[in-house]
Amino acid sequence: MGQKILAQQCQEHGIYPETVAVMLWGLDAIKTKGESLGILLELVGAEPVKEGTGRIVRYELIPLERLGHPRIDVLANLSGIFRDSFVNVLELLDDLFLRAAEAAEPTEQNFIRKHALALKAQGVENPSARLFSNPAGDYGSLVNDRVVDSNWETSEELGNTWCDRNAYSYGRRDKGQARPEILQALLQSTGQIVQQIDSVEYGLTDIQEYYANTGALKQAAEQRQGQRVTASFVESFSKDTTPRKLDDLLRMEYRTKLPNPRWAKAMAAQGSGGAYEISQRMTAMLGWAGTTHFKDAWVYDQAAATYAFDAAMANRLRKANPEAFRNIVGRLLEANGRGIWRADGDTVEKLQRLYEQTDEVLEGVQI
Repeated sequence: MGQKILAQQCQEHGIYPETVAVMLWGLDAIKTKGESLGILLELVGAEPVKEGTGRIVRYELIPLERLGHPRIDVLANLSGIFRDSFVNVLELLDDLFLRAAEAAEPTEQNFIRKHALALKAQGVENPSARLFSNPAGDYGSLVNDRVVDSNWETSEELGNTWCDRNAYSYGRRDKGQARPEILQALLQSTGQIVQQIDSVEYGLTDIQEYYANTGALKQAAEQRQGQRVTASFVESFSKDTTPRKLDDLLRMEYRTKLPNPRWAKAMAAQGSGGAYEISQRMTAMLGWAGTTHFKDAWVYDQAAATYAFDAAMANRLRKANPEAFRNIVGRLLEANGRGIWRADGDTVEKLQRLYEQTDEVLEGVQI
């Protein structure tokens, strides 16, 4: 998987990325027996060393002549579950990055060493720190909270929120020390973001955590570089592990789920719970727009036609869960208000009327 990621980047840009951001999520790592960790090791150029009992005691650097590509620096973004569940793995990884930074290798073939030396020259402490997460004992980027509450004005605010919440370093030495200067340096050199996903049940558009973490990391890197940064996903549940680009995956999921009439009818048949799930995906749609600028108008057009302007569907959802229906309509209005979706005046007027009618139902006013 790691080799495919590098091949994709070289094909598109003609050079290796100096840094790749790798998402390390706890439950995904457990279910796949560490595939995301395997991607990281391939990028760095390392392999596990086991003792007699089979326990991994070290990640050994693979010699450059055998590796076949430069040592890629890695910004490892840890979920709270991964951080708390795999302390032993974090210590091994921290040791690996330290040895890579100190390896007697040319900097043009060892980007970890290159970046660590630059940080050290600036007087930065622990320049080989590469494992970042939320504050110790705390969880989440809070980006999704801001999106759910409509408490944001610009994409930069969401990127900065992610940075503020993920500037904490972990490993043998660090136990949640704030090292924002290292995080910023890694974001500045990040050429690609990679996440391994293992579930056919839940995709990128189904839950808030994907845009709140992967999407917001992408935004944070882009606003520091002033250019687009590729985000790729590897579907480990499939035999085809070709890295797929974020926008392509989002379009595929939206074609098959949210605006898809067959999917919509199946969800609506679930009553209040189904209406809630539709509502959550409408919120996530704005989250992806806010963090990655995904603004394909057809998604919003079809969502409005499917859930708001189909009278039978709108009635069904409003009766099953009026709060969820109000959120569905409200997110469409919010998308238009933010300039994410440019609806015509008649469409906006119809949505406002539906919102007001649902508000009256929730307030107990007869209509």
